[in-house]
Amino acid sequence: MAVSGSTNFELDVADYIEEAFERCGLEVRNGYDLKTAKRSMNLMFAEWANRGLNQWTIEQRTQVVTQGTAAYSMGTDVIDVLSMVVRQGSGTSQADINMSRISRDAFLSIPNKNTQARPSQFFIDRQITPEINVWPTPSNSTDTLVFDVLTRLDDADKTTNTVFVPFRFYPCLAAGLAYYLAIKKAPDKVTMLKSFYEEELARALSEDRDRASFNISPSLQNYRIG
Repeated sequence: MAVSGSTNFELDVADYIEEAFERCGLEVRNGYDLKTAKRSMNLMFAEWANRGLNQWTIEQRTQVVTQGTAAYSMGTDVIDVLSMVVRQGSGTSQADINMSRISRDAFLSIPNKNTQARPSQFFIDRQITPEINVWPTPSNSTDTLVFDVLTRLDDADKTTNTVFVPFRFYPCLAAGLAYYLAIKKAPDKVTMLKSFYEEELARALSEDRDRASFNISPSLQNYRIG
């Protein structure tokens, strides 16, 4: 039996819209149907950002510090910062030093925010355009902040565009769009399509995880025998 040998199956925005309409028992009939479906798809992508960690949207970025400057603006596509180090030197002398994340209250409580030294802590001000605040304030303009960020999915703009999701998320994307459209166009199918969407999304999120071992052990420093 011959197999295709092909692994490049991919849907564009129009394909997803057509699939979602069919699951609702409907057909795409006019330009407004496409417009409302694209809007629903973009709203669903925003919902995915609230669901958890989408591994394929993690990027590593850098920011060279400036002496005496504690705040650095990030792009509007950044949702959150996952981890950060401060990098000193280069080549074989390069050293990455871990930085710990602190809360807004903890950052506000720092008595002297103008203290200059190697940054060891950071606070993320999650505004429309997120901002990194580091402490102590950098004492040079040569160190580099290296951080992993969670970014937004690309918008569904043109119907001929493909969608920036891995193939394992194709089923839940189609199911989710069908559910979102059913709310507006096929209310009798909302319950069924929502259940199907949640099942598909749960499977995809379960697969989209870090598989590294994670061990937790209790601290025994204050434990005494006898």
